[in-house]
Amino acid sequence: MSLSVIFLGTAGSVPTPKRSLPAIVIHRKNELLIFDCGEGIQRQMIQSGVGFHRKTKVFISHLHGDHILGLPGLLQTMSLLDRERKLEIYGPPGIETFVNAIQQTVQFNLTFPLTICEVENAKTVCKEKEYEAHAVWADHVVPSLAYALIEKPRPGRFNLEKAKALGVPEGPLWSTLQHGSAVKLPNGRVVKSEEIIGPSRPGRKIVYSGDTRPANSIAGLAKNADLLIHDGTFDDELKDKAYEDGHSTASQAAEIANKAKAKWLILTHVSARYKNSDVLVEQARKIFAKSDIAEDFAKIDIPLKDS
Repeated sequence: MSLSVIFLGTAGSVPTPKRSLPAIVIHRKNELLIFDCGEGIQRQMIQSGVGFHRKTKVFISHLHGDHILGLPGLLQTMSLLDRERKLEIYGPPGIETFVNAIQQTVQFNLTFPLTICEVENAKTVCKEKEYEAHAVWADHVVPSLAYALIEKPRPGRFNLEKAKALGVPEGPLWSTLQHGSAVKLPNGRVVKSEEIIGPSRPGRKIVYSGDTRPANSIAGLAKNADLLIHDGTFDDELKDKAYEDGHSTASQAAEIANKAKAKWLILTHVSARYKNSDVLVEQARKIFAKSDIAEDFAKIDIPLKDS
């Protein structure tokens, strides 16, 4: 089951020649989950080839311009391309007012249904058959959310040899066992699912911090995450500025990854002052070895876990 993370925009506050404003896409099966909408996101989507007609959810971390001003253009582009599928938007209180203002003041008509959910408390934001999206409050200068995509566990592996050895005929009974139920064979023998099916296999977990100072809430959300995408705006010499502006340094992000026992840390929201971001990676790796820096259009695949 494919799951890719595509970094559409990795700058902090203002764009640079190499970095667009914050936007990340998780492409799972044929669905897009977009985290933040910096200006020009639709151009970045075109260059990444993700398309505009798939099932899509948009998760906005907070209402600062560099994270939401791409949303008007995204809505208009989708309409110009005759999107018909419903679009879901999640964000902190005020996101509905913002979207309504766009529709009232910019002259275009949506060609698709739009649902908006304001997240007022840290909670499970949405539930799907195969995954959930969770949110917690980050620590920024305005109300800001961190999000997690958490896949539900998958059934264990079907032991074909054991099924045959126990005399379970191929067909509907195999499906019944795979769905966790016992079956009764023609000879009267009852075979339980756990005799044939191995232990359930954990799903994948990806966490996006949005803009934040280092926060225990995010460490908790990111516990055992396969990937933590965290604010790493400044280097350690600018620790005081980071705190004042509601951001994290590279080392602080690494400390959160360590505390969470995450498997991989990727720093993003990089300040325009860094023409070369190697200093950020070097500082983070001193604390958390599996640290990298996000780059526009970078794509990474998160493989399924067997156990």
